[in-house]
Amino acid sequence: MFDLAWSEIALIAVVALVVIGPKDLPEAIRGAARGIQKLRRMAAEFQGHADELVREAKLDDVRNTISEIRNFDLKGEIQRAVDKDGSIRDTFATDPLKDTPPYTPPAPSVDTAPPAFVPPAPIAEAAPPATTVDAPPAFIPPGTTPPANHQA
Repeated sequence: MFDLAWSEIALIAVVALVVIGPKDLPEAIRGAARGIQKLRRMAAEFQGHADELVREAKLDDVRNTISEIRNFDLKGEIQRAVDKDGSIRDTFATDPLKDTPPYTPPAPSVDTAPPAFVPPAPIAEAAPPATTVDAPPAFIPPGTTPPANHQA
């Protein structure tokens, strides 16, 4: 910890023996040991508090991450990605027929008046077909005989 060599430790022991004396030296060593133990406990406690703060900070980060995940708005993210300027949402939010006046047909003009009703002419009965003499057919297929009443 302090990186003391044997020669330095021996020098400290000789000075302590001369200054404190051989009679009170064991009690001074015990007091120094207790002080060192107390310092070690305080350092360990400080280290524990520092570790706890680090864990809490990491837990806070984890809590914040979980909170962000819970509060994640997928619908909002998709809307922002697809409709950045909000024009699509405005199109669906407004009624396109709201400000349009109702339809009124144009007034009829004099030139466009419908024609007057004219009843259809009565259908004349067709005359019965006139009886005619059998005329020879226009085309006689080969290999057929002409009709019997036909005079050549």
